[in-house]
Amino acid sequence: MLRPALLVLLVASSVAALTGFRTRAQSEPASRPGSEFFPFSVWYSGGKARAPMLETIDATSRERWKRDLEQIKQQGFNTVRTWIEWTACEPRPGQYNFDNLKLLSELAQEVGLKVIVQVYVDSAPDWVGLQFPDAHFVAQSGEKIPSQSAPGYCFDHSGVRERILSFYQEAAKVATRYPNFYGWDLWSEPHIINWVIIDFIPNATFCYCPSSMQRFRGWLEKKYGTIQGLNTAWYRRFEDWKQVEPPRFGTILSYTDFIDWRFFIQEKLAEDLKLRSQAVKSVDPTKVTTSHAAVPCLFTSPLWGVGAPDDWLMTESADYFGTSMYPKHSFPKSHWDLQRLSVLMDFARSAGRSRNGFYVGELQAGMGIRGTVVGNPVTAEDHRLWAWGLLSRGARAINVYAYYPMNSGYEAGGYGLINLDGTLTERSKAIGQIARVAGKNSRLFVKGMPPKAEVAAVYNPLSFMVGGEQHLSEAGAVRDSEIGIYRPFWQSNVPIDFVHLRDLEKGALKQYKLVFVPYPLMFRESAARALKDFVTGGGTLVVEARCGWNDDRGYSQDIVPGFGLDQIFKVREGRLQMQEKIEIRFKAVDERLLPGISAGLTINGKGITEELLPYEGARVLATFPNGQAAITVAESGRGRAVAMGSFVAMANGQEQHQPTEQFLLALARGAGVKPLVEVKGVPPGAFLEVRTLDAGDQKALFLFNHSAESVTAQLPYAGGVNLETEKEESLSSVALKPGEIRVYRLK
Repeated sequence: MLRPALLVLLVASSVAALTGFRTRAQSEPASRPGSEFFPFSVWYSGGKARAPMLETIDATSRERWKRDLEQIKQQGFNTVRTWIEWTACEPRPGQYNFDNLKLLSELAQEVGLKVIVQVYVDSAPDWVGLQFPDAHFVAQSGEKIPSQSAPGYCFDHSGVRERILSFYQEAAKVATRYPNFYGWDLWSEPHIINWVIIDFIPNATFCYCPSSMQRFRGWLEKKYGTIQGLNTAWYRRFEDWKQVEPPRFGTILSYTDFIDWRFFIQEKLAEDLKLRSQAVKSVDPTKVTTSHAAVPCLFTSPLWGVGAPDDWLMTESADYFGTSMYPKHSFPKSHWDLQRLSVLMDFARSAGRSRNGFYVGELQAGMGIRGTVVGNPVTAEDHRLWAWGLLSRGARAINVYAYYPMNSGYEAGGYGLINLDGTLTERSKAIGQIARVAGKNSRLFVKGMPPKAEVAAVYNPLSFMVGGEQHLSEAGAVRDSEIGIYRPFWQSNVPIDFVHLRDLEKGALKQYKLVFVPYPLMFRESAARALKDFVTGGGTLVVEARCGWNDDRGYSQDIVPGFGLDQIFKVREGRLQMQEKIEIRFKAVDERLLPGISAGLTINGKGITEELLPYEGARVLATFPNGQAAITVAESGRGRAVAMGSFVAMANGQEQHQPTEQFLLALARGAGVKPLVEVKGVPPGAFLEVRTLDAGDQKALFLFNHSAESVTAQLPYAGGVNLETEKEESLSSVALKPGEIRVYRLK
């Protein structure tokens, strides 16, 4: 149980959480333990039990576990990532059994491995349901979800929350006894509910239990102040807060209630993570706290009924946030291509910028299996690409999942680094060698920062919300639009960041020369002001169709572009027409804005044609086939504002179009943006990706030949030390074989 003083502290924090999340600054400096140590781990809890299950200790455990840990150490890993779970570790209320953690930590200390502990509370002991029968998750239909070990019970219930936070603290009392304990992952792949598929309820959405509804009311009261303020926003006539419930379906009237509910869920997830972090830090504040998403939120949606975290919000709730990475998860047709892998790595990097890095909570170790579905083999070459790609983007830890393949469940036989009989694989040797190199160069990978980008694409979760529950948006619209901007800059070695909409008002755009706002259907007033300031301050801003059409309540603006942005772009929306494929042809040449672009260039749009009606001072650069203005530019202050009357980024994200990418890159040249390094000698059609990390007193250079042919490139560096061979090499001319990756410490 919690010590009384600490229990009071955590309960007070919980009360603050339930009445609104804006009571405390979210940007406090995080503890950075082990500042010269880079954790490169493999998941292992002792024996062959799959996470989150734990093996029962027997007379052979010490010998077997130590043998495995010695093998892990010998392969090059410096850390083992073990786990604890609530069902096994608190079989009865207040009776704790952390014997597995104790033995694993002791043996890891003997062989020279640090320990990171993953905590699972989604698998709840059955006594929780008996003690708190009103704590079940409840779907929008009113149906209670029984817990079959998972999904457990709702964290919003005060009794459940107290028991969970007690469990975290009791675990911390044990883990922190060991000098090799490094830190925590407090929540694996956060959702409202985890590890279950509720397919007997259509579009199952959570949670509608009494505790979650009460917490939502507190959030609303904090936001609106009075019941009348809520009535005005929701177009309702409540007389008491007890009448207020989350929406269960859409209506033709206001959908502000739906927007509030979905963003409440995201803020709730972030606050729940913060409470977990506070619980373990109340025992020892020096140990690093982390969590990781199932996938970066570019590939999820705030509309998901099970809840999907916002990576930026979660980052503020622990020392680090991060992601799982399963490029070959199970179904071969859904394996990630190089583009998808790269955009997700850079998205995770961008979300972690406020913490100067991100954690890779799970990196796929072996082939994916789901029942009879078997993914393509994971190779040593895959691990080189994934691991060096993540390191080049400033990952602060890599945790490989898992050492042994899953030994039970529908994933049995999958995701293992070695074979189930304990024999090594080529990929285990390959990633073990990378782990060894990262360990030898810990300072470089702990302190190294990617270069500052001059180009940004705004990530706007509000755009998911247009239409509310009846949104009818094209699936993947936000994702594909961001990819359509990202790809040409990535392939041209021009650094590009993703910037969250909510960070615009904090001055996040100051470092950039060129900013894109794709699929900009819904906006906040504060974000619009930040865009105006960016343009008048000298930046180049590019937006797509229907910019700021809705505000963050779901109400239309009188003029589009909304929020007064029409005065920056000097254009307003005219006639609209839906259309699948759209051609946009340049009629004028503006060498200053678009160097290298000639009249007649045709790019693609998608989804809608938005006639742009220019004000005085706007120039028409391109038109639709019917002659209507499709792209305009206007000078405003010291900057330029470019409006596009279609979804050009989405079209390019779904189907790469070289003329469109020429246009996007020309915008960057016109804004004064340059590639990271000048690379010569790479033939047309080949792709040599170049990345750097700067740790102040040392710098790393990463070369990825993504081409199917050998490449010889001239680089603006005299020489460097190859981190893998530890030999000095000339870099003025470098020859790389197809798929080859090299990493250097620059002189």
